[in-house]
Amino acid sequence: MLELSIVIPVYNSEKTIGVLVEKLGEELGHLSFEIVLVNDGSRDKSAQICKQLTVKYQQVNFLNLRKNFGEFNAVMCGLNHINGRYAVIIDDDFQNPPSEILKLLNKAKEFDYDVVYSEYLQKKHSPFRNFGSRLINALNTYLIKKPKDLYLSSFKLINKEVVEEIVKYTGPYPYIDGLIFRVTNNIGTVLVEHSDRVNGVSNYSFRRLFNLFITIVFGYSLLPIRLVFLAGICSIFLSLMLIFGSTISSLNIIFESFMLFFIGFFLTIVSLLGEYIGKNYMTISGTPQYIIKDKILHKDAV
Repeated sequence: MLELSIVIPVYNSEKTIGVLVEKLGEELGHLSFEIVLVNDGSRDKSAQICKQLTVKYQQVNFLNLRKNFGEFNAVMCGLNHINGRYAVIIDDDFQNPPSEILKLLNKAKEFDYDVVYSEYLQKKHSPFRNFGSRLINALNTYLIKKPKDLYLSSFKLINKEVVEEIVKYTGPYPYIDGLIFRVTNNIGTVLVEHSDRVNGVSNYSFRRLFNLFITIVFGYSLLPIRLVFLAGICSIFLSLMLIFGSTISSLNIIFESFMLFFIGFFLTIVSLLGEYIGKNYMTISGTPQYIIKDKILHKDAV
């Protein structure tokens, strides 16, 4: 078995992906490793360049998706095709220097961790992305029971046994960190460098943040349903207290107010249930996690 598999979701990275692969070869040349490039519907020449890299480097495997399925779906595609004892997930923008991979690997070996997350002294992301990361991390502390001091970085290492459990999830809404915490709590961290983005602009947007929020809340937690149930119980008790404590003259006003309140409350319940039902329907109906257009795999990569 190979020592290491590096999974890279690729999106509009024609100017950086070749340099990144070359740098990975320089830094990891003493290890048996493979690189799994997953082109997630790039609109530039990333797919062509990735194909050229498979010819130039025996260690490079390539999976070309038919359209843009999203980062987590692309990562899941890559994890389904790894051969290494450990898998490292790294972005294609050079903000995580390839040399830092060795820190994750050494930490996992030294302490026998199932997963090792990177952490940073100073993040070079935009203020909006840093805000979004803090929001998602706070959400995960309560929903997937992660430790408060653990930052869920996209740059992480996962051992093969955990990967094999993660890829059993075949639904259309994968959330890698949520799946990790379903499998193991044997998790470590290591301090790494974080660099400025080499080229282009971040794809992190409000829409992406909102979609991630919805995926976590409705795909990996029953919290919304429980909160609505609690709010329903509280509103019933509150309405009874107001009705029995009111005079006849004010009863009509109270009744009309609570009619409006309960209509809004009912619509909220319907919306929440609809979100759960809709996601379950998409899963049951066989909505694909990803679709591979073509692939180039070197089974004997070293």
